Amino acid sequence: MAETEPQEENYDNMVKMVEDMNGDLEKLLEEIEKLTVQASWMAYDMVVLRTSPDLTNIMRCLEDAFLRCKEEIQKMSQEVLNESKDEEQRKE
Repeated sequence: MAETEPQEENYDNMVKMVEDMNGDLEKLLEEIEKLTVQASWMAYDMVVLRTSPDLTNIMRCLEDAFLRCKEEIQKMSQEVLNESKDEEQRKE
């Protein structure tokens, strides 16, 4: 019976190793899937940009407008915060 214990231990180690490998392979497969999706979107974007050169200019204008809006919203939110702080200080 002393001989069966090392065999069982080896079997348990082998099962654990296979389970660990299976988990690692699943994680790698998920990462590969994510990279594949990103690569597909990049390829799509390149095709769209090359078929419509005006799109690049439009996207640049949209980005500029977005940045201006973002900056204005940040200014406004800062003003609101400052006003609320001033009101709290007046109440005290």
